[in-house]
Amino acid sequence: MKLMLYRIARLTKKELLAVLKDRRSRFLLIGPPLLQLLIFSFAATLEVRNVTLGVYMEDHGRAARDLLARFQGAQRTFRTIRYYRDLKTVRQAIDNQEILAAIHIGPDFSKHIELGVPERVQVILDGRNANAASVVQGYINRIVEDYVKETLSRLHEPGIAKATSLDSIVTRKWFNPNADPQWSTVSALVGVLCNLVVLLITALSIARERELGTFEQLLVSPLRPAEILIGKSVPAILLGFIEGIFMTCMAVVIFDLPLTLKGFVLLLGTIFAFVFSVVGVGLFVSSIAKTQQQGFLGAFTYQVPATLLCGFATPVENVPDWLRWLAYVNPLQYMVTLSRTIFLENPSTRVVLSMAWPLVPIGLVTLAAATALFRRRMQ
Repeated sequence: MKLMLYRIARLTKKELLAVLKDRRSRFLLIGPPLLQLLIFSFAATLEVRNVTLGVYMEDHGRAARDLLARFQGAQRTFRTIRYYRDLKTVRQAIDNQEILAAIHIGPDFSKHIELGVPERVQVILDGRNANAASVVQGYINRIVEDYVKETLSRLHEPGIAKATSLDSIVTRKWFNPNADPQWSTVSALVGVLCNLVVLLITALSIARERELGTFEQLLVSPLRPAEILIGKSVPAILLGFIEGIFMTCMAVVIFDLPLTLKGFVLLLGTIFAFVFSVVGVGLFVSSIAKTQQQGFLGAFTYQVPATLLCGFATPVENVPDWLRWLAYVNPLQYMVTLSRTIFLENPSTRVVLSMAWPLVPIGLVTLAAATALFRRRMQ
């Protein structure tokens, strides 16, 4: 037993030195994840900003001008406002993708508002970008409804305002009171980027030995196949765990995500279980690959669908039923859910354990599959 542990420790040290002494490998561990964290945190968001809005006004009364001022004041969302003389030019602008949305204020808008008559504003959207169009439609609807509600409350009896607005609805956002999209994005990125690093380290480990011609030396050494896989797994688990801690600290320090000390401890345990479950996938890819390039491509072949099915950008419930089973065996799906839960909800230990336990059987199955394939490839 001691001899086996000694052999595994020596192989683990060799793997760590191979990764840390290589300049490109060190950069791969630090540079891309940090760069991706910063880029995705600001770019990978469902919030829509800096939209060019088209306006076609047939009414230039006071109410119409006041409503237009509301859109001009929302500069964070509507960066530029372009004015058009008729619906034909509006259509041409949307066809040419000059604007994403346009509003049409009818000729009787101001008169109807002053009389307390409900009035509609036509919204024209570019449906080629369905998600952005839906988000912008929500922004426009909220601005118009708030304006009509406030104007009718100011000019007329309260009963009229109630009849023409939904002033009985009060919205409260739990766990993310300011609806900050970065809180949701960055907390999920801790798992996504940690997954990428672990995959790359393990997917290139055995493939690197084959490409450099040192794999045969491992085969003739006293190391058994299981010991080789353990020696290849331990460095990836350690480096992936450290990478997860680094990402967590970046999320708290740079993006000011809320995290208690108890949550930090629970997140560390979750990251360790997640890294354990992903290592088997990387070793499976590495056992198949003959070169580092093949290992790199194999890692990304797994990373892309895993990210799409983890709930990072869209809910898992959006996935069709016949494909949803892949999401339930995807360790990244559990890590993204757990990371968001721990950061934003501050759950109890019991809740975290009830959500994290599938990572252990997933890890055991993937490691067993990688071991079986490795033994077969050695024959």
